[in-house]
Amino acid sequence: MAELIFADNPSEECGVFGIYAPGRDVARLTFFGLYALQHRGQEGAGIASSDGKAAYIHKGTGLVTQVFNEDNLRPLKGHLAIGHNRYSTTGAPHVRNVQPYLIETLHGPLGVAHNGNLTNALDLRKKLLERGVGLSSSSDTEVITQMLAAPANIWANGHTTTEVKDEPDRWVARLRAFMQLSDGAYSIAVLTRDALYAVRDPYGLRPLCLGELPEGGHVVASESCALLTVGARYLREIEPGEIVRLDEAGVASYLGRPALPRALCIFEYVYFARPDSMLEGQVVHTVRQKMGRQLAREAPAEADIVVGVPDSATPAAIGYSMESGLPYTEGLIKNRYIGRTFIEPDDNLRKAGVKLKYNPLTANLEGKRVVLVDDSIVRGNTAGPLVQLIRDGGAREVHVRVSSPPVRHPCFMGVDMATRSQLIGHRLDVEGIRQKIGADTLAYLSLEGLTAAVQDSLPQSRTHCNACFSGHYPLPIPEWLFDEDREKLIFEEMWG
Repeated sequence: MAELIFADNPSEECGVFGIYAPGRDVARLTFFGLYALQHRGQEGAGIASSDGKAAYIHKGTGLVTQVFNEDNLRPLKGHLAIGHNRYSTTGAPHVRNVQPYLIETLHGPLGVAHNGNLTNALDLRKKLLERGVGLSSSSDTEVITQMLAAPANIWANGHTTTEVKDEPDRWVARLRAFMQLSDGAYSIAVLTRDALYAVRDPYGLRPLCLGELPEGGHVVASESCALLTVGARYLREIEPGEIVRLDEAGVASYLGRPALPRALCIFEYVYFARPDSMLEGQVVHTVRQKMGRQLAREAPAEADIVVGVPDSATPAAIGYSMESGLPYTEGLIKNRYIGRTFIEPDDNLRKAGVKLKYNPLTANLEGKRVVLVDDSIVRGNTAGPLVQLIRDGGAREVHVRVSSPPVRHPCFMGVDMATRSQLIGHRLDVEGIRQKIGADTLAYLSLEGLTAAVQDSLPQSRTHCNACFSGHYPLPIPEWLFDEDREKLIFEEMWG
């Protein structure tokens, strides 16, 4: 069944988790790590483990709790494991695209879990097919897996040779070769027979961090909230362009590719990351409150109360309240499970739309002039119904404030941001959007204000990818990716 989601936000990316912990139930820890990262993807989940002799895997479509149980976790033996939560960006939401990918190589098992999008995946896929490599899915993660399965010299010299004999770690050599050829966003956890590797693209587009378990062993995860969930202590971020190896010797770091100007996706701060996670040394909740404060300075409103769209806009709404002096209160009660169901509603329920997910708190809204704070408006398909829901709850006026700029451009680095024609910010100006959603007033946080809030406690040299707002991409984007009819499913269309 298709997942029922009424949110107007861009769809989550993916969650990556990896653990090296001899003597621990690594599959169970990975399950709880993925559970903490469930917000990053709900289409599928998988875990692969290794005991030094063989590798084991289980994966499927659905939520983590729908995919795993005691019976299928038990066979995932070993001292290291990787896990993945999926939301499809490149590749359709079929079970064949669910990660991790696990194959057998001359040097033992190889498993890959990947968050991001390779912008040159089409060229890399052609290279593999030309070499006679068979591919069974349409995901760029399988492309990564098959590239790593081949000796590094295949890619370095353009012909098949033996592995470089003086290379102390063949997997580091292969990861480096992959990084030289690959463009785009990738935070990757790689499982081999005896070691776990964590890799981040040279821009640092997608997050990835490292933690330490108190009883021994280490963990990598897309977000620090997953480290805390399994009892690990946050150590640091994996640096852009870095390869980290976790094994019996501890942590080893290698330069995979020189770092480029940093470009962590700024939408991690706006929406994707859990508010209790830490990015670049900052607690996300704190940054979102700063966005709300800046929004109140830029776009004050004559109103009585401030209400946030739960849950992602709550910190910004609190910040707006603190700066404006208007009291913050709950105005919408969220059913936190309806948006995660795989049961389709009937026609009447479908027409009810956001009423399935939110109920107005009439006691707090009756007769009030309301500032409704949201974190973003992407397609614009729920902003109008939310405004109407607030009015149905008794509000006299609804003033919408958005704690990010208008989204006008698609993302090609691992976020299902929609195509240009689907983006309401690309089709309409602010006044046109206000009329469309039926708000009394509408204002967005400026890009300068968002940047200032995010970088308030960071070095001045730190930069972020804001392409969805500005249209300025941190790396060249192939023309075929702008083809709205083929961008996401191009592999299915070309190769079936």
